[in-house]
Amino acid sequence: MRIGYSLNLEQTQKLIMTPELRQAITILHMPVLELAEYVDQQLLENPVLETNEEPEEEPVEAPVPEKETEKDMDWQEYFQDKGDLGLIRTKREETNEYSYENFLSVTPTLQEYLDQQLCLVVRTKEDREIGEYLIGNIDDNGYLTISLEEAAEGTGYPLEELERVLGMVQNFEPAGVGARDLQECLLLQLGQVPDVPPKAEELIKGHLQDLGAGKITRIAQVMEISPHEVQELADFVRTLDPKPGRKFSSNKDVRYVVPDVVVERINGEYIILVNDTTVPRLGINRGYREMLKGKEDDEARKFVENKLHAAVSLIRGIEQRRLTLYKVVRCILDLQRDFFEKGIKYLKPMTLRQVADIVNLHESTVSRATAAKFMQAPQGVFELKFFFASGVENSAGAMTSSESIKKILSEMVDQEDHANPLSDQKITDLLQAKGIHISRRTVAKYRDEMGIPSTSLRKRY
Repeated sequence: MRIGYSLNLEQTQKLIMTPELRQAITILHMPVLELAEYVDQQLLENPVLETNEEPEEEPVEAPVPEKETEKDMDWQEYFQDKGDLGLIRTKREETNEYSYENFLSVTPTLQEYLDQQLCLVVRTKEDREIGEYLIGNIDDNGYLTISLEEAAEGTGYPLEELERVLGMVQNFEPAGVGARDLQECLLLQLGQVPDVPPKAEELIKGHLQDLGAGKITRIAQVMEISPHEVQELADFVRTLDPKPGRKFSSNKDVRYVVPDVVVERINGEYIILVNDTTVPRLGINRGYREMLKGKEDDEARKFVENKLHAAVSLIRGIEQRRLTLYKVVRCILDLQRDFFEKGIKYLKPMTLRQVADIVNLHESTVSRATAAKFMQAPQGVFELKFFFASGVENSAGAMTSSESIKKILSEMVDQEDHANPLSDQKITDLLQAKGIHISRRTVAKYRDEMGIPSTSLRKRY
């Protein structure tokens, strides 16, 4: 046995995550709005970057002295001077311009709207204090979140005064506001709705839980009326608003979607436009480029070179994102041609690996290119992940996507006999008759995802 030191030479391949590669991956994963914010941040941090946008005002040429040439220009003076290489700007005429913000109005909150009504009806300081305390404890749905006993402890006023002021608040708009539970909310609305059915109040007071469970026959037996009459009463109750305050808080949940890709149909062909209008056009500042040609100190030159490398890397990353997104969307259009031509029933199952093999990219790259991004097509706005749907096998050996099955299921429910609605097993049998091999449990899962009630809740009398 030999003991000693030896030297071996091996050759291996390793993937090194360089800063440029890390930045390119980050840019590819960003939606268009995040990319615009990221570019704005880079413009602030990197002085070499500049935007190549056209000026709003057209410059007028000024005479340049014969001795002064572009090579003699100092880049520092270029930044200090507002002129641009011998160009001066005409004086802008000041006018009163009105922007979009001048015509915007802010919807008052529920508490503000109730406070406005309170000022019109109260007469004493005590009523105002009680009313403001009660309104401050009404949630966004319009319900009072504390009991009158807790309000009495917080204000120091007797329960009789609190009950009286609460009655005033419950008469405010919207109807049903200030209720302490769902039953009281619906009963308050009955007092402000014309032509109330005779037994609607009895139904709300004694059979609200059975109504939610769809036990129409049981309610009919207790109330000694026909199931058809109970069905009509239930239809009337459903016209009432269980959350009267949500119309004031709905603006908080509004989210706008900016599509990353726009697909247009022109002369029978689909044209892909990568939406990058919100991203500034980037370029390299000429002053810093001239600075590298001059005789500057090593420290300044190294700083400028590093910033130039970062700027070029950013520009290349944005362009690579655009090309990758275009190739992926083009592949989606080719594979899902029937969907764009005929509708959602013809959506095919598709995987990331399938697209990655066609566009010659890694599966993770395709995943990043489609993450949190949207496509605007003639059929509507879709998330790119929408096209990567799972499916089940049909009788022809091909796959049918889950979205196609949901569309077929929805059409079956719309066309069913409401007096005898289709059960999950019956829908399963009908789908299998169409050649789609699916289980009853999967049908129930798709029905729940679409918000379609069960058979007992869909039945009409």
